[in-house]
Amino acid sequence: MPPRGPMRAPAKPKNAKDTFKRLLDLMKEYRTRLLLVVLCIIATTGISSLTTYMLQPVYATIGQLAEEYALTGVAPALNGLITLLSTMAILYLVSVSCTYFQNRTMMMVSTSVLNRVRKKMFDHMEDLPIRYFDQRTHGEIMSRYTNDTDTLREFFASTFPQAVNSLLSICFALFFMLRLSGWLTLLVILLMPLMMMITKTIGARSGKNFVAQQKAVGALNGYIEETIEGQRVVQVFCHEEKAMEEFEKRNEAVRIAGTRAHTFASLLGPIMNNLSHCNYVLVTLVGVIMIIVGKNNPDSIFALEIATLLAFLPMIRQFSQPISNLAQQFNTVMLALAGAERVFELMDEPVETDEGYVTLVNAKKDEKGNIVETEERTGMWAWKHPHKADGTVTYTELKGDVVFEDVTFGYVPEKTVLHNISLYAKPGQKIAFVGSTGAGKTTITNLINRFYDIQGGKIRYDGINIQKIKKDDLRRSLAMVLQDTHLFTGTVRDNIRYGKLDATDEEIERAAKIANADFFIRHLPQGYDTMLTGDGANLSQGQRQLLAIARAAVADPPVLILDEATSSIDTRTELLIERGMDALMHGRTVFVIAHRLSTVRNSQAIMVLENGHIIERGDHDSLIAQQGKYYQLYTGMFELS
Repeated sequence: MPPRGPMRAPAKPKNAKDTFKRLLDLMKEYRTRLLLVVLCIIATTGISSLTTYMLQPVYATIGQLAEEYALTGVAPALNGLITLLSTMAILYLVSVSCTYFQNRTMMMVSTSVLNRVRKKMFDHMEDLPIRYFDQRTHGEIMSRYTNDTDTLREFFASTFPQAVNSLLSICFALFFMLRLSGWLTLLVILLMPLMMMITKTIGARSGKNFVAQQKAVGALNGYIEETIEGQRVVQVFCHEEKAMEEFEKRNEAVRIAGTRAHTFASLLGPIMNNLSHCNYVLVTLVGVIMIIVGKNNPDSIFALEIATLLAFLPMIRQFSQPISNLAQQFNTVMLALAGAERVFELMDEPVETDEGYVTLVNAKKDEKGNIVETEERTGMWAWKHPHKADGTVTYTELKGDVVFEDVTFGYVPEKTVLHNISLYAKPGQKIAFVGSTGAGKTTITNLINRFYDIQGGKIRYDGINIQKIKKDDLRRSLAMVLQDTHLFTGTVRDNIRYGKLDATDEEIERAAKIANADFFIRHLPQGYDTMLTGDGANLSQGQRQLLAIARAAVADPPVLILDEATSSIDTRTELLIERGMDALMHGRTVFVIAHRLSTVRNSQAIMVLENGHIIERGDHDSLIAQQGKYYQLYTGMFELS
């Protein structure tokens, strides 16, 4: 198996601008709805500033009413006040309606965008090479589907509209503040550089720690997933305390990063609010002075009316509060960018390249005995090989003839795993690989189906270089039964059918009989329709292995790879399935990896590997006669590790 790399974790966004642009690109499909949302935001922010601005004539009218009533006992300006208040009430109703529409629309857009993002992620993930999954923990990958996409949901549903709202609020507030008093507005603006500097400083530190938090969460999820999968091992070796210590260490890293991130984020709001209060007090003092100046000198450029000051003061909050909100939203944006970068990192991973052009087609023989392509299901398959040199097309019957010619391979360039491996396997032959862990047995089978591509030499399949064969077609001609079986949520019948999606019920039951699984399946509560969950937790390990063998049998491939396929089956069950396996192997090329040497005795060729070299080869009798490494293994003089 390839070496598993370190946990991939998010760094600080390398290019926040490009990441943000890609986030906006995801919303292009909903531009019409977003335009309506922006119009609603413009309406709500505009109405909020306008109604605050209207307080000036309201206060002036109230003052006039009080003065007229005190002098005459009547209030002729009352109708004007009622008109103003009615207008404000109508504007508030419009604002509430726009806010409801805005929130409802953004929620629909955000869920739709996330639906597309997850679909793109999953579709892209299905095209990634096996190397990607071998070098990452499942929990770390899952974290991209959960934690990271959740930050995107928060961005689309809340942060984005709030940021637009804040920017527009600042613009509207500034406009109406200038209409009320240019001098007081200038005073408010003079304090903005200080507020912006504080926002930048605290926001940068907060964003850095939010990124660290995402990294720690990804590591924690990976550890939890691994521990859950290996819980039996943890308990068997009494490592519960060690597991808890390791969990506590990773959990503490999440706590520390989260505490730092949210500490800086929570500091920003109070600091900005206090600065806003200072601004509010300062403007009030200056405003009172300007009112006094206006009383003494109404024509002065610094003159100010009481009603204007009363309307201006709440406008300060409408101006400074959005700035504070933007500062807090900056942290959420940084968190979303960190999550988005991890999502885009997965989506940008190079997909499995496939330059093959030889395909697998249904075939038959014509009157002259030539192989020709047909759309009918004849049970015969052939390789369709277009020759680029002269444009001709030849057909080669699929038989399962596999040849390795001086194959050299390493999972990483600087470390060679297989050295000049040469072997051949003819149709109907059973080839066994024996050797210690890490000798290269599984690696050879990974190369046959092109999970990895070789660095040197050639592998030929029915005489064709497998580099020329399309990977999907190549893998369609193979079936694998692995030591670690995986069953999907569904019925027993569905899990067997996974080997051939169009298999009939008769074919499924025939495959189960070949694997000697039919007997125990019929004794399940609903037989073939019994639901399996939790990777077949309601079955024994041996029963799960039998279903995996039945899945391979229903695929009916010319090449069969058994990687410790009988390791979880007891000796009695193994004897029962050997007859079925012999029938399955008839006319097929079979590669077997086994620690239990009794399962490879009837192999036509046994390859003994050590450190990536084939050190012995031959059938069982000839290798015993050589009294070499295989002889030592078989007689117990040397044990496989």
